Amino acid sequence: MTEITMLVLYGLLVIVTLLLQATGALTQLGMGYLLGSRDEARTVSGIAGRLERALNNSVTAMVLFAPAVLLIVVTQSSTSASVLAAQVFVIARLVYLPSYAFGITGLRSLAWTAGLFATAALYLLAL
Repeated sequence: MTEITMLVLYGLLVIVTLLLQATGALTQLGMGYLLGSRDEARTVSGIAGRLERALNNSVTAMVLFAPAVLLIVVTQSSTSASVLAAQVFVIARLVYLPSYAFGITGLRSLAWTAGLFATAALYLLAL
């Protein structure tokens, strides 16, 4: 697998996270509110709330991960180390999502940290 493949897989994971979050919001807020203008701010709680926060974090992680992968590709810096870093990132994010959704804080923090370090490694490998 290449770094681009890992980027594609992570993009799909973010889409799955979005769908899960939207489903949770639908059950708590109702279709009428979600289809409306949402002038009245409402929040979701429980798993739906944690999925909302996980989604926000996943988008932030994508903002950091995607340029790192694209730099590797553009600079033709792909190595086994960069592929491994991209794989570690995606696996960490796969662990992060259910850990956040189900409130497993220690594991969630470990997965988040692994993903961040893997992203930093990609930037360093692109130099």
